[in-house]
Amino acid sequence: MTKAEVINEIAQKTGIDKADVAHTVEAFFNVVKHSMSEGDNIYIRGFGSFVNKKRARKIARNISKNTAIIIDEHYIPSFKPAKVFVDKVKSSEKLKSEVS
Repeated sequence: MTKAEVINEIAQKTGIDKADVAHTVEAFFNVVKHSMSEGDNIYIRGFGSFVNKKRARKIARNISKNTAIIIDEHYIPSFKPAKVFVDKVKSSEKLKSEVS
């Protein structure tokens, strides 16, 4: 599902104009990106957590040149779904029928 499809579905379910929904969705993503770049984590009850994970300094290999490069300690964004969210996906009848 693309962002445009999400916007369409929200507009249909709420009756709100698509332009307003698009603006709201974009604002949400901007808040998440800005907050996480500032080092803040975001917790949404019943949905999940957007957290910054710390990656330790390590030595990697450039295979083509056969040299070692050092990758400094850094942070990467990560999403950890809430238990309610995981349970909803696990119990999905549609997904169960696709696996079979």
